[in-house]
Amino acid sequence: MKITKVEPILVDRYLFVQVHTDEGLVGLGESGAWGFHESAAAAVTKFGEYLVGEDPLRIEHHWQYLYRAFHFRGADIMGALSAIDIALWDLAGQYRDAAVHALLGGAVRERARVYQHVVGTTRQELVDGVKAAKEQGFTAVGHLTPFLDEDRSLPYFSTHAAKIGRAIEAVGAYRDAVGDDVDLCIEIHRRLTPAEAVQLGVGIAEFRPQFLEDPVTPDNFDEMEYVASRVDVPIATGERLTSIWEFAMLLRRSAVQFVRPNVGMVGGITGAKKIAALAEAQHVGVVPHNPLSPVLTAASLQIAAAIPNFALLEYPGRTWHSLLADRPDGAEIVTGQPEYDGHGFLLVDASPGIGVKLRADVTERVPYVPRPVKARLSVDGSVIDQ
Repeated sequence: MKITKVEPILVDRYLFVQVHTDEGLVGLGESGAWGFHESAAAAVTKFGEYLVGEDPLRIEHHWQYLYRAFHFRGADIMGALSAIDIALWDLAGQYRDAAVHALLGGAVRERARVYQHVVGTTRQELVDGVKAAKEQGFTAVGHLTPFLDEDRSLPYFSTHAAKIGRAIEAVGAYRDAVGDDVDLCIEIHRRLTPAEAVQLGVGIAEFRPQFLEDPVTPDNFDEMEYVASRVDVPIATGERLTSIWEFAMLLRRSAVQFVRPNVGMVGGITGAKKIAALAEAQHVGVVPHNPLSPVLTAASLQIAAAIPNFALLEYPGRTWHSLLADRPDGAEIVTGQPEYDGHGFLLVDASPGIGVKLRADVTERVPYVPRPVKARLSVDGSVIDQ
């Protein structure tokens, strides 16, 4: 079996990759570099120059070849490599008539616990969203900010006391809304300084969140270590990282209790499995970052099924948080998307490969929507993190 074409496909706010073969099998993958799909698509095309004519089953060899050929990496390159890797694993599963998790050593669980996105532009919307998730059977909610999911066009200002005080009150309101029946995954989106993050972490500890996610920017691992060493709330991070070596540095510092590899960013299924093994050696849980389409959900589910230290899988809702816009229905994009059991879990099945197929007319059903460059400004005109 030989690769005949490597095809990037832009749909809505997603970048898919299909790897075609001379035996008619087609592998499907997705890039997690959602901010730069156009450049990641160009990298996919470039990588295709090497892959056409190659045996798609030599997955590790192709991973090493593409990763080490140029020594230029980062999100765009790794998003392209990840999408291709997922597609090659999908091909391998189809070729052997087995789910990818079976090729990784077999499933260690029959279903994977997920957390539902909760978004809102007001405190009441967020509280109502937490309650609605519980009513839908979810036992965990995430993407849950203690601030608000405000439009980035709105200038921001708050005093320090109000910023931290209201955030602590918000987490308390979420806990009051659902009691202990739902775990709270508190998302900060890298918007705090280390000192602010510590003050918030100390303040919300009494509400027992499952983790505090991305309290500070991912630029400096020492800052994450500083926060983790001073709060009693577990830290989750890793969605912006792209290699096993970055995760190794975090783990060496004891700066994280839940790693958040994006299968579409860390080198695909190949990279994510290695990161999970690193984390397992430190008794650190794995919560795959999964904010995009059902393709990435299906790929992430293979990792969730195959590793012993899986904790939760992100399961996006119908709203784009950063854009305050509706997502397309998954059935418009793929067939065979993972099934939610109504009780907080996705079912792990034995469908070959990653188990989903891109609809043939998907680009007509769901045209591409480029993402804007849009940061938020303070009332003084300076840029802030959100």
